Amino acid sequence: MRAVAARALRWVLRGALWALAALVIVVLLLRWVPPPTTAFMLADRIGAVLEGDFGYRNRYDWVPLERISPQAALAVIASEDQRFPFHTGFDFESIRKAVRYNERAAARGRPLRGASTLTQQVAKNLFLWSGRSWPRKGLEAGITLLIEALWPKERILEVYLNIAEFGRGVYGVQAASQRFFKKDAKRLTRREAATLAAVLPAPKRWKVDAPPARVLRRRDAIMTQMRLLGGPAFLKQLDDEEPR
Repeated sequence: MRAVAARALRWVLRGALWALAALVIVVLLLRWVPPPTTAFMLADRIGAVLEGDFGYRNRYDWVPLERISPQAALAVIASEDQRFPFHTGFDFESIRKAVRYNERAAARGRPLRGASTLTQQVAKNLFLWSGRSWPRKGLEAGITLLIEALWPKERILEVYLNIAEFGRGVYGVQAASQRFFKKDAKRLTRREAATLAAVLPAPKRWKVDAPPARVLRRRDAIMTQMRLLGGPAFLKQLDDEEPR
């Protein structure tokens, strides 16, 4: 019996090592290759089929970072992760603040606040599923460290801008720009970029083309933060990181 258990354990460990090796290879490839799809896009397609919507299609149009307006890059940093150029995958200051806020919010029945960095969101969107379970958060943390180790900051930002969801089935800033503003992402203005960033917390509920008052307030706050960060000059700090 012990021999069988030991053999099973060896197979489990061997499988885990193979899975880890495969993940490392995929993450390394994605440093240069645009993702053909993501876990979130696949989940959306499957969900649509289960609901009987067999004509559902994702909008996803990859463009390199140099073909995206600097305003769009600045807007998502101002909105989602202002310490992006400086952290190594996790913003522990924001995590502490979120924990303290969530303790009070839970007691009052209010929505909880997250503290995920852009890198964590890339890890989740590419490989995982939505939710707050500890197993998913553990996998997210491991993949986040792997991405930070293998990709430069510019690549993380480029992938985020191309796979973030800006509306039901609308993935990436190029698809969103074409869908909502009838222009390429390179021509987005500061206000348009801030409007896109404003819906990121709830892209299926908040509409870019019919923004409720809450989204408009959030857009204005993002524009203020963009100015405080120093405008597109802030992005030059991504070039100053240590070589990897």
